[in-house]
Amino acid sequence: MSSSTQAEPSIVWFRRDLRLADQAALLAAAQAGPVIPVYVLDDETPKHCRMGGASRWWLHHSLASLDAGLRKLGSRLILRRGKAHEELAAVRRETGARLVHALHHYEPWWRNAEKAVAKGMQLVLHDGNYLAPAGSVKTGGGAPYKIFTPFWHALKERMPPAHPADAPVKLDAPEHWPGSDALDDWKLLPSSPDWAGGFREEWTPGEQGALSRLEDFADRARRYDECRNLPSIEGTSRLSPHLHFGEISPATIWQRVADAGGSVDVFLSELGWRDYAQNVIVQFPEYGSKNAREAYDRLQWRDDPEGLAAWQQGCTGYPIVDAGMRELWHTGWMHNRVRMIAASFLVKHLLIDWREGERWFWDTLVDADYGSNAVNWQWTAGTGVDSNMFVRIMAPLTQSPKFDAASYIRKWVPELRHLSDSDIHDPTFLPQRYPRKIVPHAEARARALAAHDAMKAQG
Repeated sequence: MSSSTQAEPSIVWFRRDLRLADQAALLAAAQAGPVIPVYVLDDETPKHCRMGGASRWWLHHSLASLDAGLRKLGSRLILRRGKAHEELAAVRRETGARLVHALHHYEPWWRNAEKAVAKGMQLVLHDGNYLAPAGSVKTGGGAPYKIFTPFWHALKERMPPAHPADAPVKLDAPEHWPGSDALDDWKLLPSSPDWAGGFREEWTPGEQGALSRLEDFADRARRYDECRNLPSIEGTSRLSPHLHFGEISPATIWQRVADAGGSVDVFLSELGWRDYAQNVIVQFPEYGSKNAREAYDRLQWRDDPEGLAAWQQGCTGYPIVDAGMRELWHTGWMHNRVRMIAASFLVKHLLIDWREGERWFWDTLVDADYGSNAVNWQWTAGTGVDSNMFVRIMAPLTQSPKFDAASYIRKWVPELRHLSDSDIHDPTFLPQRYPRKIVPHAEARARALAAHDAMKAQG
């Protein structure tokens, strides 16, 4: 096709959808003509929710993977840094592209960015990052669900999702490519010091890494409910960071494992929980920083910098908690059962505001997701629209043997490696390098219940 007759190019605005397969925005643009794939590193629009260090490590490798995949199709990834609507407008001026294709995102800052982009360009939003568009699953009265169980029942009625679409086999290039930053210049990777050695051992970011992880899990999906709570074995899918960055679609995962039998329905409900979290933040955009239950605004949280630091560093004297926090620091991930134990410990044993934990997880998790992170923390704290009761205080010294965490503790708390399975959960004789409990369980429980009673008395 000559330059005089070449179709006008369109922009594909990538965000948390860094894949080629089952990517509706990319496919729509490819069908229309030349494609300009663009990723904008926008640290300004999210403000205090800009990506944390662990997410930035993952992003670097995921963008490199996406660019390599695009180049095999005759294309490339354009990298720009700044406010998304301003950078996309600049790409328009450089190329003449007036149409932007993108997938729907539901974080409040991305919804604001979409409005800003739409003021200056034609923005076409597509679905595909969730099983159903957030806000589309409603009650019989037409209201969005606030409670997970009825939400999940309604969502299941719309399943299975459509069969995932294949990646395009070729992408037409524009007549003129816009300028692009060099990925290394963004300095997303840690260097002084390089704390990501454990990340590199554990993860392979990118679309192929996601597909490999899915295939590994597919063989175990039928035993999900029996194994998911046992941190000493590989019982979970470990797909959460790949899902968060959109390297694989939930439809692809559903279609691959839904017929596995056994307890796979429990895993599918966790895909549904991910949808539910987006449903919540559409209704409550400030869910990551504001109690959903206003009564908890009166709860007297403790200002305890030393306790917070001990929790963050895995030095609480509770082996299961410390193992989880050290796994998080080393790999950017934590087993889901241990996440609940560690989160409950911060909120109820230490009586520290759940938002401190939410911020720490935001910075240290490779799967740090605004909706899921906020919904899970508010569930644990009892402050959410659908949450555990605050007075149900998880006992880590009971949880640890119940879920056979001895081998898990040995891996992440090597000071205790020599202890027997019966002693390791609550050691009587502590090695010199391991801390004493920063608060006794009974004392912590009584303190939390007293704070809750005082809150209720004020109401």
